Amino acid sequence: MAKRTFSTLETFLIFLLVMMTAVTVALLSLLFITSGTIENHKDSGFSDTQSSPATQTSLATLGSTTTQGSTVTNGSTTTQAPPVMSTPEPPLFQNFSGYHIGVGRADCTGQVADINLMGYSKTGQNARGILTRLYSRAFVMAEPDGSNRVVFVSVDIGMVSQRLRLEVLNRLQSKYGSLYRRDNVILSGTHTHSGPAGFFQYTVFVIASEGFSNRTFEYMVTGIVKSIEMAHKTMKPGKIFFNKGIVEGAQINRSPSSYLQNPESERARYSSNTDKEMVVLRMEDLNGAELGLISWFAIHPVSMNNSNHLVNSDNMGYASYLFEQEKNKGYLPGQGPYVAAFASSNLGDVSPNILGPHCINTGESCDNANSSCPVGGPSMCVATGPGEDMLHSTQIIGRILYQRAKAKTCKPALGYSFAAGTIDGFGSLNFTQGTTVGDPFWDSLRDQILGKPSEEIKECHKPKPILLHTGELTKPHPWHPDIVDVQIITIGSLAITAIPGEFTTMSGRRLREAVQTEFATHGMQNMTIIISGLCNVYTHYITTFEEYQAQRYEAASTIYGPHTLSAYIQLFRGLAKAIATDTVANLSRGPEPPFFKQLIASLIPNIVDRAPIGKTFGDVLQPAKPTYRVGEVAEVTFVGANPKNSAENQTHQTFLTVEKYEAASAIWQIVHNDASWETRFYWHKGLLGHSNATIQWHIPDTAQPGIYRIRYFGHNRKQEFLKPAVILPFESTSAAFEVVTS
Repeated sequence: MAKRTFSTLETFLIFLLVMMTAVTVALLSLLFITSGTIENHKDSGFSDTQSSPATQTSLATLGSTTTQGSTVTNGSTTTQAPPVMSTPEPPLFQNFSGYHIGVGRADCTGQVADINLMGYSKTGQNARGILTRLYSRAFVMAEPDGSNRVVFVSVDIGMVSQRLRLEVLNRLQSKYGSLYRRDNVILSGTHTHSGPAGFFQYTVFVIASEGFSNRTFEYMVTGIVKSIEMAHKTMKPGKIFFNKGIVEGAQINRSPSSYLQNPESERARYSSNTDKEMVVLRMEDLNGAELGLISWFAIHPVSMNNSNHLVNSDNMGYASYLFEQEKNKGYLPGQGPYVAAFASSNLGDVSPNILGPHCINTGESCDNANSSCPVGGPSMCVATGPGEDMLHSTQIIGRILYQRAKAKTCKPALGYSFAAGTIDGFGSLNFTQGTTVGDPFWDSLRDQILGKPSEEIKECHKPKPILLHTGELTKPHPWHPDIVDVQIITIGSLAITAIPGEFTTMSGRRLREAVQTEFATHGMQNMTIIISGLCNVYTHYITTFEEYQAQRYEAASTIYGPHTLSAYIQLFRGLAKAIATDTVANLSRGPEPPFFKQLIASLIPNIVDRAPIGKTFGDVLQPAKPTYRVGEVAEVTFVGANPKNSAENQTHQTFLTVEKYEAASAIWQIVHNDASWETRFYWHKGLLGHSNATIQWHIPDTAQPGIYRIRYFGHNRKQEFLKPAVILPFESTSAAFEVVTS
């Protein structure tokens, strides 16, 4: 057969097709560049109110019809002022006894290597180790007879996927029957951008995650269910106290020009372009012993920027860490009975990087409508602060939160500006925020690969220029959800609205006011409305109609069009009315979301781990020094194996321990594990299955002088010819070293 030759034109067209495909994959991986803005109010203390439970839920099919369904519960609550506050002593709370309360916390970390970190969608930002573990924190509240039960779970992940929620509910039903259901369970993501991806089922998210990771999905589901089981088992009679107050110095608005699109008369009612109010529920038993707390505050957990490769829970997780360490004296991080959750709220346009956006090449401000620099464009515009580096900033913001808590819509589509990113994490391609006109090159590329968007969807989304018409893409599965959970749970005078996405500041304010007014209209006066963000399913951002016109990142990522907020307000008002008039039983349950069977597998293959010739897994390659001073960093490097194996075989519950020798008892006492902020676990991937693991201990000023050692725990993948792979545990110990104070 004669050899086929190609003309210059044919060769060029083939090359162009390959490049178009590659660029499309890169484009789709940009879906989750998120950021926030932060602003601060002067400390005004916490004003006190009380609460009693009622739960409510609804399903909405956005872009077509809407249906609702729900169940109600009633109870009572009280909360006392948190321990640490720098403001006037708050008045006494009014107590409401008669609750059964349970709290639980479980590890849900998943993979810490060979997987994308979920949030910035930066190419190459894969996990390469761990700074802190991720936890699911569950709270169960019910009447003394067990009726009217509600569950709130805050999870240290980017967001809750619909698949995650469905599988959790499935397993709860298998174990508890109808006790825990769609209508009385809320799952909320903290929105850390440093947790693993890979737990989604809709195509847009699967592509951005570089495939579905069943290993991480199972780890997360198991952890969430375990935390609920622990809360269920520990239920006891108790009281709930409710508190709220102003937080200063922690946030700015990352899209102030969009905020200014809102009516001046509306903006004049607020002293800031961010919500500075923190709401806290504190729980204790009838003897006054503290059980736990839930805090809601509007802030993006993006203190750890997109150069980070260590899995961690960011600023919200650090606040939980500080609170739990204080209450669980003598326990390692992640252990102990007290549970403190710092949950997300209307954080859509709120950032912790309070020094604001500046051009990293010139130092000048780039706080403009396009978040762009004169030299270098948007990629040079980055927000920072308030610390010396991202770790320091995480701790500063987390400590502020800890200290304050201690006292008709369109089918989905994404606009051009979603690919531009934000001041907390810019996009990889040459897009800018504020784009309201399409680009012929990208439009042509989209049309040839994905097909043209319909005139209907283009008209519905105006002024957004359609980059990806996800609501009309169905292969291999729908690209975005069209069945969305909408849910309210009430605890006395407190109503928790479960928001399936990221509301901007003004969107949250409008929803809060509308729901409060609806309750009041039907006889439930003085209700406090909590916006609990990133709950049950992820639908990107929700801006006001006015903010939508500016088409910055948040607006371009409002996938159901300019009237999305109005639709949500209508649905939540319906739920509030049903609760207030005791007609929840009249609401229909709504359609069941799909649970897709076949998903795109992870694009990163599993390979056999190999140790260098003459060595074995865990052998020390770089030993610790004989002596360290307080404030220095002890470091040991071992022959490593892929840490993702440990998400599959959980023989060891930590990758590392720091241990101190106790001469009196002749034992080694664990003083830190991989959930401690003083430790770092870095995985260095080599070729052909070879890798190293470096463990650091940043020795704190509080460390006691003495003899210490560092231990490494791992799992290696082994596969013999024609046999299935097995995962084997191993462990190793460094030589002992001394810590001195001077």
